[in-house]
Amino acid sequence: MTSLIVLHNTLARVKEPLRTEHPDQVTMYVCGPTVYNYAHIGNARPAVVFDVLARLLRNHYRKVVYARNFTDVDDKINFAAAAEGVSIGTITARYIDAYHKDMRALGVLTPDLEPRVTEHIPEIIALIDTLISRGHAYVEQGHVLFHVPSYSDYGRLSGRRTEDMLAGARVEVAPYKRDPMDFVLWKPSTSEQPGWDSPWGRGRPGWHVECSAMIDRHLGHTIDIHGGGQDLIFPHHENEIAQGTCAHGALYCRTWVHNSFVTVNGQKMSKSLGNVLLVRDLLAQAPGEVIRLALLSTHYRRPLDWNAQRLAAARRTLARFYTSLEKVESIVAKPGIAPDDRVLAALRNDLNVPDALVCLHKLLEMLDNADTEDARAQAKARLISSASLLGLLQQAPGIALAKLKQTAPKPSLSLEHIKALVAEREQARKQRDFTRADLLRDELIRAGVQLQDLPHGSNWILAEGKGDQC
Repeated sequence: MTSLIVLHNTLARVKEPLRTEHPDQVTMYVCGPTVYNYAHIGNARPAVVFDVLARLLRNHYRKVVYARNFTDVDDKINFAAAAEGVSIGTITARYIDAYHKDMRALGVLTPDLEPRVTEHIPEIIALIDTLISRGHAYVEQGHVLFHVPSYSDYGRLSGRRTEDMLAGARVEVAPYKRDPMDFVLWKPSTSEQPGWDSPWGRGRPGWHVECSAMIDRHLGHTIDIHGGGQDLIFPHHENEIAQGTCAHGALYCRTWVHNSFVTVNGQKMSKSLGNVLLVRDLLAQAPGEVIRLALLSTHYRRPLDWNAQRLAAARRTLARFYTSLEKVESIVAKPGIAPDDRVLAALRNDLNVPDALVCLHKLLEMLDNADTEDARAQAKARLISSASLLGLLQQAPGIALAKLKQTAPKPSLSLEHIKALVAEREQARKQRDFTRADLLRDELIRAGVQLQDLPHGSNWILAEGKGDQC
């Protein structure tokens, strides 16, 4: 089927019309979290992005089967469990529950399927056994490894040469490998480690084989869309393709979609920098809808820099929409109004959410300028219906505005200090010291100061309405 929806296919490196096996059905699998800690903002981006894609697909297809997995057996989980002296099930149950709560707060709908690795060990063993019988895997020293040279198209997704892969990737060089690029499908477990009986001894699955087995079990040999973060292209998704293709001799996935990275104030998130932002902590600073809008404000294939200004801008935008909706709260939205064609066109064009948001602002203007009750009822319905594709503006306006007010930053600086910081920032801008200016801007925003940069200077205002100009 040729679809109206066009997506950038990582494998083809171009935007292509979405093709599905069945005209009225689409299957999509997205790699979910490894549950050994709370979700951070980088984990939240793919959850929100592919939630929007799933909403769009459901607007176009009679049946959508969307699966997002939980990796609930992993060495990081083992370490966390050992550190607390509990089972891996205790750790994974805790963080799966926390992930669900965080994603619900961000307006992420529950996928149709949420398979867990530990529930698919028989399928994983069967897939590995097939790869061995077809000559694509071998057993050595208690390990089962996929033999990369047996698959001639290896590296096509990432576009990397073998020598580049070895130099810059997480490739474990071990004496039991026939080729340095070979990767583990099954590895032995000690008595202290989680493990399952298999034809190759007690052990546990390698990371990559898990997704291939769960896809095969729930979605079939060939799926329509596979999604995830850009960091998964190599080695994870490259290895998935090799496994799935070699096991069944069929195309593994038609369209690969990857979202780009999240940075924090221009820096990569890392524990060493202390800038890993957990969703649960951000929810104490702003409602989930604000965080969701902030995550959607940059196109999914572009890097997104998380900062105080982005969050403040999303807060102001939602306040503007809900204030207008509150004015027409007593007017019943006209039923049966479909999403606006311009919003749909933007989303069909490689999920261009920023363009869709521009269209939502135009719909808001139509609502504000409507001069009859019937026109307002229609404009309200069109705005809400269109915003639902983005998971936005679905709350009662009064409740949403109360949440925005409740979590609004409280001014923490004196007026004199604020004026001094604003003046210092203006001087930094004049001297083109934009790094310093940005740091001062973020400090002011955290203190509850709203800034507006104009050609002649900067206006600023506090949450309680006191303001000035520099």
